[in-house]
Amino acid sequence: MENPYLIAPALAPVLDPGFRPAVLARRAFARDASVPVHLALEQADGSVFHARMDVLPEAHPNREFNDFFVERWVKYLLWTWGGWRIWIDGPAGVATALERHFREDPTGRFDSEIIGGRIYDHPITVVATSDLPPARATTTPLGRHLEGCRIGFDLGGSDRKVAALREGEVVFSEEIVWDPYFQKDPAYHFDGVMDSLKKAAEHLPRVDAIGGSAAGVYVNNRVKVASLFRGVSTTDFERRVKNLFLDLRQAWGGIPFEVVNDGEVTALAASMSLGVNSVLGISMGTSTAAGFVTAEGNITTWLNELAFAPVDYRVGAPRDEWSGDLGCGVQFFSQQAVGRLLGPAGIGVEADLPLPEKLRRVQDLMSAGDERARRIYQTIGTCLGYSVAHYADFYAFGHVLILGRVTSGSGGDVILGAAGDVLGAEFPELAGRIRFHMPDEKDKRHGQAIAAASLPALG
Repeated sequence: MENPYLIAPALAPVLDPGFRPAVLARRAFARDASVPVHLALEQADGSVFHARMDVLPEAHPNREFNDFFVERWVKYLLWTWGGWRIWIDGPAGVATALERHFREDPTGRFDSEIIGGRIYDHPITVVATSDLPPARATTTPLGRHLEGCRIGFDLGGSDRKVAALREGEVVFSEEIVWDPYFQKDPAYHFDGVMDSLKKAAEHLPRVDAIGGSAAGVYVNNRVKVASLFRGVSTTDFERRVKNLFLDLRQAWGGIPFEVVNDGEVTALAASMSLGVNSVLGISMGTSTAAGFVTAEGNITTWLNELAFAPVDYRVGAPRDEWSGDLGCGVQFFSQQAVGRLLGPAGIGVEADLPLPEKLRRVQDLMSAGDERARRIYQTIGTCLGYSVAHYADFYAFGHVLILGRVTSGSGGDVILGAAGDVLGAEFPELAGRIRFHMPDEKDKRHGQAIAAASLPALG
């Protein structure tokens, strides 16, 4: 039976008309649902987050879609909030279906291994209960330290950026192309970062602190999981990657040294540059990074890995190359999105051309006024508008900042314009309270590294 809740958007993405936004599907399903499911998501530090959704009653003719919507909901919560133990208070069978998903389905096993095993040191566990643990959470002040002589770096999948700051003023910044994804020798990563740090240090009288932004999950400066190191063997990861940044700190004499997920630094960069809080930052680079700054100006213990969070619920949604799951954000808000839209746009390039080069071709065409390139950016922006509405059901934000290489040039303006059109047409209540922002061209390229430099506190 075809899923009756997959609603076609009023503003269809011009190059991806089959897109079925998660937000529209969830809202259509909710109109028929009436049986509550309460969830508590527990993290390793004891933080517990609560959520609720309703499902269809047992007698409803569309009852078979309950498991789908619960699984997609839980998948989203796992990659945004994070956690390893899922407490479920709901109808009989909901917890059983979830447990089976994480044990038997390939995408469920991936989530259990990466989120549960590698990030939280426990496989994902589902507990059926009528007595949820109480909610509790902590937030932490993030960055904003600009005194002294500092270096900030940002490690992406196709380039690494570095900036040197002296009393908050940028005295040097540089972007270097690299290819970390499938490098087998961790020395490639160590030497690359060290090279950038040394170049920045040449422009400072001394180095008081170093801050870093990198794709992945980092706890106490240790690498838990990161696609940047996917080519490294498990043995070398344990021996030489897990403590990579601790080794770098030691090489710099043990000075204050902090590394944070690039999404959190995206949000920090937005908050600092705009002078506002309640910010969701989305960086469109080789992958998709996101971060959230609360109304108090702090970060949470959430993962905010929107690259893996599903935003498209159709059966034939684009497949994520790493997790194997369908409809995840990375296929819509990254260089991978640009690459997959080249064909529908009618732009021919060499099949083996690296993603950064494909993006550069599109940017060149956009600069020349090519309508095919514009349609790629329009498509990304339309999908972003529906996804921001989806994110707003889980995050309390009033500002959205987009940055990253995909947004460079005039294409970024097209993305924001299309996203704003969606909110105005389909979500007027959000259009009135959410503001989109984009940094200037320099901040787009180097804002992450500058914000990262402010992470460590001195003394």
